[in-house]
Amino acid sequence: MIISVEALCKKDIKGKTIVFKTDTVYGIGALYNDEKAIKKIYMTKGRDANKPLAILCGSLDDALRFTSDETLLKPLALKYWPGALTLVVPKTDIVPPYVNAGFDTIGLRMPNDTLALKLLNHFGPMAVTSLNRSNEPEIKTYQNALEFNDKADYIVVGDDAEGKASTVYDVMQKRILRQGDIKLD
Repeated sequence: MIISVEALCKKDIKGKTIVFKTDTVYGIGALYNDEKAIKKIYMTKGRDANKPLAILCGSLDDALRFTSDETLLKPLALKYWPGALTLVVPKTDIVPPYVNAGFDTIGLRMPNDTLALKLLNHFGPMAVTSLNRSNEPEIKTYQNALEFNDKADYIVVGDDAEGKASTVYDVMQKRILRQGDIKLD
């Protein structure tokens, strides 16, 4: 169902997948603790269950709940968030294994996009991945996102995304796992 962000904020999204624009590419997400909806994300993408999802947050305080070592997260988050940097940090027990594929870590990000932040601040943190079939290019245009209308529960009306996928940085190993627009000094 194609829906405005205002209308979506009046809905119960438990069990639902949501397609929305971020500051990088279009994403598909669900409440981070909603196993049924997260399984739908994996099915929609044809994604291997051994590949973790990231958790997008509307604030640094939200993100801090998911890491067992805020000293690893906070300095880089304060410098680069909101923005296109996913930080892989040690997780807390509130991260369900179906989100991070059972790893001891979780990727956290706060996007720099008004629409995404409105959703995240209204509903809370969400498990999110890029909108595409696995191993295919990310979706950057609203028009292409509409191709998932029969697979996602909601597609939020939005503009075209302007970036490429976020930089993913493993804070513990001090290693870039995927290079995006953000270059770490």
